[in-house]
Amino acid sequence: MTVTGPECASATASSSTVSSNSATSPGTVTSSGAASATTVPAQSAPPADEPRPWWRDAVIYQVYVRSFADGNGDGVGDLLGIRTRLPYLRELGVDAVWITPFYPSPMADGGYDVADYCAVDPLFGTLGDFDALVAEAHGVGLRVIVDLVPNHSSDRHRWFAEALAAGRDAAARDRYIFRPGKGERGELPPNDWESVFGGPAWTRTLDHDGTPGDWYLHLFDSSQPDLNWRDPAVRAQFEQILGFWLDRGVDGFRVDVAHGMIKHPDLLDVGRTGQLTMLGSAVLPYFDQDDVHDIHRSWRRILDGYPGGRIAVAEAWAPSLERLAAYVRPDELHQAFNFHYLTTPWDAEALRAVIDRSLRTAGLVGAPSTWVLSNHDVQRHVTRYGGGPAGVRRARAAALLMLALPGSAYVYQGEELGLEEVLDLPTELLQDPQRLRSTDGERGRDGCRVPLPWSGSAPPFSFTPLNIVDGWLPAPAHWAELTVEAQWHDPGSMLGLYREALRLRREHPALGDGNLEWTDSPDGTLVFSREPRFVCTVNTGDEDAAVRLPAPGTVLLASGPIRQPAPEPMPVPTSESAPVLVPESVSVSVPVPVPVPASASESVSESAFVSALVSASASAGESAAVVVLPPDTAVWWTIDR
Repeated sequence: MTVTGPECASATASSSTVSSNSATSPGTVTSSGAASATTVPAQSAPPADEPRPWWRDAVIYQVYVRSFADGNGDGVGDLLGIRTRLPYLRELGVDAVWITPFYPSPMADGGYDVADYCAVDPLFGTLGDFDALVAEAHGVGLRVIVDLVPNHSSDRHRWFAEALAAGRDAAARDRYIFRPGKGERGELPPNDWESVFGGPAWTRTLDHDGTPGDWYLHLFDSSQPDLNWRDPAVRAQFEQILGFWLDRGVDGFRVDVAHGMIKHPDLLDVGRTGQLTMLGSAVLPYFDQDDVHDIHRSWRRILDGYPGGRIAVAEAWAPSLERLAAYVRPDELHQAFNFHYLTTPWDAEALRAVIDRSLRTAGLVGAPSTWVLSNHDVQRHVTRYGGGPAGVRRARAAALLMLALPGSAYVYQGEELGLEEVLDLPTELLQDPQRLRSTDGERGRDGCRVPLPWSGSAPPFSFTPLNIVDGWLPAPAHWAELTVEAQWHDPGSMLGLYREALRLRREHPALGDGNLEWTDSPDGTLVFSREPRFVCTVNTGDEDAAVRLPAPGTVLLASGPIRQPAPEPMPVPTSESAPVLVPESVSVSVPVPVPVPASASESVSESAFVSALVSASASAGESAAVVVLPPDTAVWWTIDR
């Protein structure tokens, strides 16, 4: 059924009420915005402007709304569920929450097929629920970022229904990209573009008399027709959409497919198949076109007109980091996801290269870099890093590496629990159109979208109230060991590691925005300093590695056990010798074993959670320390000087 809800300009908060099973809506005040005057809760105003922009070093937690928490007991996550878990996010230590689409939708692509941009799907609640969520999040110091999906709408959106009903030359068709086909009877697509989800990026329509008509473009599923951003009406409507949500107090937008809204005007052929493999590495006529930046500049002017540091974050794929940096120039968007970092393998040389390039190119335009390990579109990184104990070890180390880097970090729900990709979901429950359209039937994202385990010993692990129904996808039984409840009081757990790392990141003056300085280190390792007096060491190799600290230091946090070597005779200092730092002078911030099983190739004891400074030497007139790191280990140090 086609959605024909009100335009954004006429929708108001008073048109919806809070769900009966949610908190009473707070009092309201009137606020005017870029598009129209709407009524918003008094408490929904974002935090006041700060001397340093909050987003330059924020840690932002991604909520995939269907799978985070179910508040009404239907097996699907919703806005009420998010509200019930805001205390968890506050105590975890993140700065903001990004919520995936909750708009009315046929759910052909998990809500990224939007049928009404200015409403809430009943599956997820009401506008009143959303207003209460924003107010409560701000009340506990969390900002709220919502998804904006401007590249395409649902085929159930009234704009597309009007386009299909109109004649070939009608203005209603200008909102989308229709073209006649090639061939004698127009039976071939207009060009060779391929859908990101597989197959051709064009679908043919039927004319009123039932005969085949023009083709429409959809770079994703056929139920997601691409909007024509060269049409002024589309641009004007989205400016109203921005104003609608900004007036309700949102702190920003994550812009889906921010690189895709403008296509080459000639719709040039790519000239080859397998175009998905070119994404992010090659020039494509339907992505990363120069004219897209005019749209982002116009949005930046709207955002800057609101108080509280409202932002926009680009989901953008570009063939180089230099092209990606263009999206975060001072007059465009504030951040862009660093997918080049996300796709880098667990290899020190590759990681250092992408970190250097990321910081250099972002610095050219004065923007912070961003760092991300997983999201709702990719396989969870525990599995990408090899799965099992090795994948967990690497994921722990990767978390400390990411959170020590300059800029802003994104945490995908469940990564702080060490969740892996679920690879054995029942076929009949899979819903991802990417899998359905892929030629081999195997590609898909359902495995990273399984509902979170909160507490209890059996599925659905309190994802639904009182476990009254199962979640929309089943959680593995062994996740009983990974629930929030099971890990909350265990400082050696993955959740304990994230909580402590986020606490230190907030409190340590060296972490967050800024720069880093590399120290030369052996192959397979990374050592860098953040001022003042902070060093991160990482070993991505398969063997123990001895790395040098710039000066003796104390362990702040370690991702796993650090080997205690056999005692060696300690030389007696003389006036001619360098100062010697003995192991007893080192302290460890988490005095418990880290439950990470050691492989047969590692000489690591699970109980040996102590730092091992094995030698000391003079360097530039002051003592330096050499430490032994086991494989797949990261350590944060504070330098004792």
